[in-house]
Amino acid sequence: MAQAPASPELQAFKAEFFKALAHPVRIRILTTLRGRERSVQELQAALDLDQPTVSSQLAVLRRKNIVGARKEGTTVRYALRDPLVGELLDVARRIFNGQLIDTQTMLRALRREARRPGAR
Repeated sequence: MAQAPASPELQAFKAEFFKALAHPVRIRILTTLRGRERSVQELQAALDLDQPTVSSQLAVLRRKNIVGARKEGTTVRYALRDPLVGELLDVARRIFNGQLIDTQTMLRALRREARRPGAR
């Protein structure tokens, strides 16, 4: 049985979620937050980034409810709100791996073709 198409609002919600993930620093932050919460300073050290960069990217992730914050004394500690985000990153890595394997296969075929006599 075919599913009914998603409402425009739901489609926009999904797109905004993926837009929040669509930045290399945010992906690095999410990967680093897997397994345990960290402060901005810990993220800075782990990712070798400056404080404004880490803070601004965390703000994007917080606005989309992808990470949560908890105050511990004077320190704010950040964590993934849902461990399924880590699983999503794992699935994406498997997809990328498949794409890169396909790309490598095409590159090898192109190189073999270039070695053939008369190939240009």
